[in-house]
Amino acid sequence: MEEAIEIAKLRLFLALVAAANSVNDLEPLPNIDFNILSGNSLIGLLHVDPAKFDTLNAYSGEQGRIKYHYKVAKGELAGMEYETAVAKTKKEKEREFLAQRGAQKFAEVLKEKNRLIDNYRHAGAYVEDLRVLHDNIEKQKQTADETLNSILLAEFTHLGIKYEQAIWDEKKKSEGKPDRRSVKIADIEALKPFHWGFEFDEIMNKRGGFDAIITNPPWEIFKPNAKEFFEEYSDLVSKKKMTIKDFEKEQAKLLKDEDTREAWLKYQSEYPHVSAFYRSAPQYKNQISIVDGKKAGSDTNLYKLFTEQCFNLLRPGGYCGIVIPSGIYTDIGAKQLREMLFSRTRVTGLFCFENKRGDKIVFENVHPSIKPVVLSFSKGGETSHFPAAFMRNDVRELERFPHEGAIGISVQLVRRLSPDSLSVMEFRTPLDVTVAEKMLAFPLLGMDITGQWNLRLTREFDMTNDSDLFNSEPRTGRLPLFEGKFIHQFTHRWDQTLRFWINEKDGRKAILGRAGTDKGQVLAYQTYRFGIRSIGRPTDSRTLIVGPIPRNVFCGNSILVLNRDQSAPRPFSDAEVCLVQGMLNSMSIDYYIRQMVSANLNMFFIYQLPVPRLAGKDAAFRPIVERAARLICTTPEFDDLAKEIFGGRTTARTVGATEPVERAKLRAELDGLVAHLYGLTEEEFAYILTTFPLVPDPVKIAAHNAFRNVEKGLIK
Repeated sequence: MEEAIEIAKLRLFLALVAAANSVNDLEPLPNIDFNILSGNSLIGLLHVDPAKFDTLNAYSGEQGRIKYHYKVAKGELAGMEYETAVAKTKKEKEREFLAQRGAQKFAEVLKEKNRLIDNYRHAGAYVEDLRVLHDNIEKQKQTADETLNSILLAEFTHLGIKYEQAIWDEKKKSEGKPDRRSVKIADIEALKPFHWGFEFDEIMNKRGGFDAIITNPPWEIFKPNAKEFFEEYSDLVSKKKMTIKDFEKEQAKLLKDEDTREAWLKYQSEYPHVSAFYRSAPQYKNQISIVDGKKAGSDTNLYKLFTEQCFNLLRPGGYCGIVIPSGIYTDIGAKQLREMLFSRTRVTGLFCFENKRGDKIVFENVHPSIKPVVLSFSKGGETSHFPAAFMRNDVRELERFPHEGAIGISVQLVRRLSPDSLSVMEFRTPLDVTVAEKMLAFPLLGMDITGQWNLRLTREFDMTNDSDLFNSEPRTGRLPLFEGKFIHQFTHRWDQTLRFWINEKDGRKAILGRAGTDKGQVLAYQTYRFGIRSIGRPTDSRTLIVGPIPRNVFCGNSILVLNRDQSAPRPFSDAEVCLVQGMLNSMSIDYYIRQMVSANLNMFFIYQLPVPRLAGKDAAFRPIVERAARLICTTPEFDDLAKEIFGGRTTARTVGATEPVERAKLRAELDGLVAHLYGLTEEEFAYILTTFPLVPDPVKIAAHNAFRNVEKGLIK
């Protein structure tokens, strides 16, 4: 961090030199040393309560400090206002401490700090004098930091946060259960807290916050990364393609070295107590999202923390411009932040652009598929409408935004489109809004409707947590494990390089769980299903990839697989498995979801799709089911499915469409049928086709022609 501060100072100085016409125009920058500061922007006191400071500063001796925190830990002061704590120390005793130790009240500390800084700013240019003044200021700040860090320690203690020290079990030769202990002052100091209420006391305490914040914060997930850590110790780990088991073997080998092991344990210990603070501190109350009455599982991402911290640091009416990933308006884990932005700020701009323009990358260390966003908002009030631009190819368009190229989006429409997650769809033109309104006439997939088929997805086996069940060779009694790369639209043979098999007995036990009893009942893996790839980017040729899953196949977590629970009140039928595949693989639904996702698909995005709940009595049911079945049933694994759909002695060989021309024709007809289900006009469907730039023109032309033929009654 110190290096970044020096670079910032140098750049400011160079900018000053560049703007000067002569030596006489150059002026010193007296404020630079105390306005550009380093520290942990996310950990520290936003505001300093003078009563808390004065109480702890009175107990400036180590013995008194230990006694004080012992009281906090016992709960004697927990939940109690510090003003009450001050009273309990008795005013006479406090004054005695202050007199004996020379401790200052917080107001006096601030006054002295500001006096020293003012002297420094107005001092002459003698280097030695400036250095002495600078050192005195630093010493005074370090003394204050001792008390400020103690106040922060009391907050950690009050929140019930423990330090989890990773340990090594010598008997098992593996990591043991972490040793939980109280957080110590040394743990707080190691975090390098930045106490905003002290460093910028006039701004935070008198003015209520900053007028403006411009920032491009880190985007990393805050958790230990084993691969990233061990890359420094092994060239093998640095390789991109490495199986989980190979990594585990290499990790076990590296941990035999005592120094490496100690470094790994120390590295892991640095995260749990900080993560607990981010989850429980009142200043980060908008990090946890509640969806459908449940907490939405989400890793702690630094960009989300910084977004809320910017809100905290602004004064009412203050303005923020922040560069973050597009997940801020799409990801389920950012739902509560969107609620905060909509209800407590005025969003003035949401500008999303492609990170890659031709051969050029805007942000070098960011994957080309990740879309950066420039979000701007002012604190206070609420948002009813906001200007937005998505998928822009030239970041220079930002100079004219929102006066040019902006689409006005109403928050009311956002709430209708995504009532559970408040995800913002990437509308590019007013026509997008019209199409969305038409599609919203149908219920969302996440809604349970009595008497109709209801979609439920699941992740069956985790590629990391369940890796102990994986076998690298097929044997009798083992079933294959499908990964996302195996499936594509209407095919399960996109990639046939099977890597793992699971013993069926072990698989059943894992699926049923501890509470389940195996009575030989039919489980979902024994039925025909469909799976959805969990990787789905709007920058790919197609985003929503739905493929068939044969019977007696397990699925890894890169596939969101249909949960055909046979004990459900209304189980999915084989025909409905084909129906839903036929609709989800259509360009109309793909177009809809492409406006919602950034890089990954999850169940919530799927549940927010408006999809007609067709039944056998509906005219479009059989046409869609039969076409989808012909595309799916191309191998013997689907003979029984073909027989179920078409009856008689039908097999996959007799009905399956395997020729490319025939398959293309069937898929085009499905696109036409589904588009008509939504009541789209030819102009609207033609527009949808233009939003797939990587799909070959012949495919789009065929779909357009099929749309017309459905309208003419030529496709039934």
